[in-house]
Amino acid sequence: MEQKFRQFFSELDFSWRSLKDYGLILVGALIQALSMTFFLVPAKLVSGGISGAGQLLHYSFGWPIGLIVLLGNLPLFILGWRYLGGPKFALRTILAIVSFSIFTDVSMKYLGAPALTNDPVLNTLYGGIVLGIGLGVVYLGRGTSGGTDILGRILNRQFGLSISMAYMITDSLVVILAGFFFGWEKALYGLIMIYLSGVAADRVLEGSNVIREAMIITDETEAIVKAVTEELDRGTTVLQAKGGFTGKDRPVIYCAVTASEVVRLKTIVHDLDPDAFMVVGHANEALGEGFVPLHEGTPVNPGKKKSNGTT
Repeated sequence: MEQKFRQFFSELDFSWRSLKDYGLILVGALIQALSMTFFLVPAKLVSGGISGAGQLLHYSFGWPIGLIVLLGNLPLFILGWRYLGGPKFALRTILAIVSFSIFTDVSMKYLGAPALTNDPVLNTLYGGIVLGIGLGVVYLGRGTSGGTDILGRILNRQFGLSISMAYMITDSLVVILAGFFFGWEKALYGLIMIYLSGVAADRVLEGSNVIREAMIITDETEAIVKAVTEELDRGTTVLQAKGGFTGKDRPVIYCAVTASEVVRLKTIVHDLDPDAFMVVGHANEALGEGFVPLHEGTPVNPGKKKSNGTT
């Protein structure tokens, strides 16, 4: 046991990047706690997972939600320690769970869980969005929210079950219980709130930059590549391909642009080759020169000239 504790402290990371992660986890936990205090608890909207079970026990027996969340996460924390990375997993998870528990109980005690609105739609909308923002910020800090998050990752790693499926199963069970406690209308609002929180969390993780990827088949390859480089300041990659019907070699231009640049890209292609074939798709994220640095996750210095995108 003593050796395990020594190993735990020896593997702890207090680099600048990790300290920044810990700060993000604290901020995310605070945002989640405020969502519980101002929207979810007053409206009796159950959030799912361990915190949702804590809400049910709070409504039924008056027990502190934060304390229930802390105790309920203990067995899952032990499993997470074993399967999800030991000390590095442990510190971030402990920080997320303990800070959320403290922030929730303190804010509910001193703020009295005031209802900002009695409209269930507004509570569902804002409660879900604010909760999701908090979750997203915790994930940006490479932390977990505990509870079903730990369980979902374990099931995904050990049994191949998708994380989203694990979340849906565990959260749905808690929301169904809420239906028996508070009526099915509240449960239905709770399901919408859980969906909104997931969307908001994804939005925080993906950032505000919407990326599009384009593939262009044209007889004016060199002219379009030159125009994209000069007018959009974006890089391109020319892929060697063969037409399925004609069997002829046809180079394909690939490039990544922001959503606001798509119209300009279409104009460039149309002006140089009206007969070109072009496909524009969605990309979740673009990392590298011209977008977000892969090693840091912070915006590139706009004053420095880059090759921007591909090669």
